[in-house]
Amino acid sequence: MSISSQGPEGLILGGRYRIVRLIGSGGMANVYLATDMSSGLRVAIKILKPEFTSDEEFIKRFDTEAKAASSLSHPNIVRVFGVGQEGEFSYMVQEYVEGITAKELITQNGHLDWRVAVPIAIQVGMALDHAHQNGIVHRDIKPHNILITRDRIAKVTDFGIARAASNNTITLTSGGALGSVHYFSPEQARGAMVGPSSDIYSLGVLLFEMVTGRVPFDGDTSVAIAIKHLQEPPPLASGFVPGIPAGLDAIIQKSMQKSVDYRYQTIREMVTEMDALMVDPNGSYGIIAKSDI
Repeated sequence: MSISSQGPEGLILGGRYRIVRLIGSGGMANVYLATDMSSGLRVAIKILKPEFTSDEEFIKRFDTEAKAASSLSHPNIVRVFGVGQEGEFSYMVQEYVEGITAKELITQNGHLDWRVAVPIAIQVGMALDHAHQNGIVHRDIKPHNILITRDRIAKVTDFGIARAASNNTITLTSGGALGSVHYFSPEQARGAMVGPSSDIYSLGVLLFEMVTGRVPFDGDTSVAIAIKHLQEPPPLASGFVPGIPAGLDAIIQKSMQKSVDYRYQTIREMVTEMDALMVDPNGSYGIIAKSDI
């Protein structure tokens, strides 16, 4: 049985998880709703696509995602319960989250009111703070990787290219850059060492897109977009949607500075300012400690 022909519906993995139906598809894996027959609970099973099962690099990334995510326990991170191999299937068992992605939420609404978007960004920031405290950088923060429940709880998923923050660059052995170019930090675009500050930049991009309905940098090719991340200052969100507080503009601008030295030094600092913005939208935020920008 293969995913490409009949699909794995009805298959039991690990003697425990019965596949019910396909609920999503990503770049390298399909996601299925499944039932844990030992508990009766619903789980999500991520199964590596057939074309990647013979690719050692993709298998390694798949295992890396499982190990990174399973080491984290936080209410804003999708829990990973385990990984397995059964016949041709490489799979990961994770928490089933009933909801939609932040990307789908943006698409449905055109853009989100900043009072809706900032609490989502705060939750993502708290998830990333937990990951950073445990030595893990996500490296691919984008609205497609944020699940939103009906209660507006945000959960970060797909730590597929997360690696220990201390000893890694963001290129594959084949030289292909990891991450999504619209949400790249400048250091990712350069192929340089990547740390927690890269997630701060990407969270700024996510926040910009949520409140404006568009990405800050776009272009005809991935290279053109990457060059904009490296060279162009980010536009002001308020230039596209009237009524966005100046303080929110400033928070986004600080998080998206080209130099890591001028961004928030920790994701916790950014979360603290977003929290304060929700209490006092007219306050002063995003102060950059340098003589000129």
